[in-house]
Amino acid sequence: MIDEKPWYQSKTIWGGIVALGSAAAGIWGVKVDAASGDALVLALTSAATAVGAVLAIIGRVTADTAIRKG
Repeated sequence: MIDEKPWYQSKTIWGGIVALGSAAAGIWGVKVDAASGDALVLALTSAATAVGAVLAIIGRVTADTAIRKG
């Protein structure tokens, strides 16, 4: 793999988390169908990306070092 991204932007990671959560929910009698699981993966991925963006902005605003131009 050449491209890199943070773990929280990975649909595979979130899919695994949702699958694990769905399995755990099934133990307690809560049914999660495939369509709901897919929608949940998309929502979690989008939310994680948004949180990452906010953290990046906060990090830049609170940084002690200036950004160098070229």
